[in-house]
Amino acid sequence: MFGKIIGAGLGAKAAEHTSKIGGPLGAVIGATAPVILRRMSIPAMLAIGAGGYFLKKYMDKKDAETGSTDTSKTPPATSTAPAAA
Repeated sequence: MFGKIIGAGLGAKAAEHTSKIGGPLGAVIGATAPVILRRMSIPAMLAIGAGGYFLKKYMDKKDAETGSTDTSKTPPATSTAPAAA
C-alpha cells in the first residue's frame, strides 16, 4: 500500500515535467508501475529501457534537424528589468 502511495506521488511529480501527461494521470501511472514491473522479466525491463533511451535520442535528433522552436523547453523570463549593457 505504501509503495502505491509513494509511486503515485512520484508519478504526479514526474508528470509535471511533461506537457502531455497531467498530474492525475501521472499518479495513476506511478501507482500501477510497481505492479506491472513486478510481473515483468529482467530482459523485458531491459528492452523497454533501451527502447525508451533510443526513442528519446531519435526524437532529440529529429528536433535538432527540424530546428524545433518549442517554447516549453525555454525557461520563462523571471525579470522585467532591462538587460544590462
